Amino acid sequence: MSDGHQHNGHERVPGRQRRRFPGISSRAYEHPADRSALVALRKLSGFDTVFKALSGLLPERSLRLLFLSDSVRVSDRQFAHLNDMLRDACYILDLQKVPPMYVNQDPNPNAMCIGLDEPIIVVTTGLVELLDEEEMRAVVGHEVGHALSGHSVYRTVLLFLTSLAVRVAWIPLGNVAIMAIVTALREWFRKSELSADRAGLLVGQDVQASMRGLMKIAGGNHLHEMNVDAFLEQAEEYESGGDLRDSVLKILNVLPRSHPFTTVRAAELKKWAASRDFQRIMDGHYPRREDDKEASVRDSWRESASTYADEMRTSKDPLMKLVSDIAGGAGDLGGRVRRGFGGFTGSKPGPSRPDGDGDGDTDGNPPRDQA
Repeated sequence: MSDGHQHNGHERVPGRQRRRFPGISSRAYEHPADRSALVALRKLSGFDTVFKALSGLLPERSLRLLFLSDSVRVSDRQFAHLNDMLRDACYILDLQKVPPMYVNQDPNPNAMCIGLDEPIIVVTTGLVELLDEEEMRAVVGHEVGHALSGHSVYRTVLLFLTSLAVRVAWIPLGNVAIMAIVTALREWFRKSELSADRAGLLVGQDVQASMRGLMKIAGGNHLHEMNVDAFLEQAEEYESGGDLRDSVLKILNVLPRSHPFTTVRAAELKKWAASRDFQRIMDGHYPRREDDKEASVRDSWRESASTYADEMRTSKDPLMKLVSDIAGGAGDLGGRVRRGFGGFTGSKPGPSRPDGDGDGDTDGNPPRDQA
């Protein structure tokens, strides 16, 4: 890569040597909740056979033909700089078979990795035009991480089930059953996105570029108007701000999503980049693919449960703090709940006002939401 070279309006940075991770297992970078599910699924006898049998029902062939016929396939002759990034990402993560990659005309910045028999990576023109070389490298590494973990299989199933839920909506309880599975898959997939963000960092090996990429996805190509530290402060405010009402709204907002919110992803990645686990991988100490069959399902679930417990214990979210207090046997539960819903009132919780309903008004009506 040449210094000062311009490509698609973005400055290309000089090439540099990056660490490679021969034989690395995806367990090295997977979020504990993602890893525990994958380890369990890999242990199921005949699991791959069942999914391949399902491939006849899934629109995978149609998707492959669609991208082949109506998108641009990345190669040495088309989007060569993306092809170099893809091959480099596969080399760094030691993925033997380079997955096909397509650029799809879509102004919305997006990327995905789908497919049962073999993964396909698709990036939109909106994303290609939005990100610079190093930011795009992290995204390509993100998608290669999905491929290495086998996430494309489950994402394809999620797309199919979401479509199926619409078709069976007329059947009594049919839609409820399908949506219950979809909701569980989405929760897993949100964790898999955190895993893939880590894979992107291992490929790009530039945490600032990863942060910038996420920030641009949230706020567009106005980097001179944005600040990484201020962006991360938003994540802190999102997690700790508000009351129990806001905590419930956060859950409702995230349920339909396959991805965590962008500020949350940035904060999670920043925390992992500063962790001992990341440093050990960079030093060459990581789980090997050849040992995947020996991975313990019980140990993986235990680590996942421990992670969730730690997150709940250290979370600044009002609901999580309340749940942690309940688990710890905190007294005065009623008072804590009332204080948690203090945002419903126009003043701090305290003795009842003269109107007798304690809501701070004097007309006896329910309190209005604060602006």
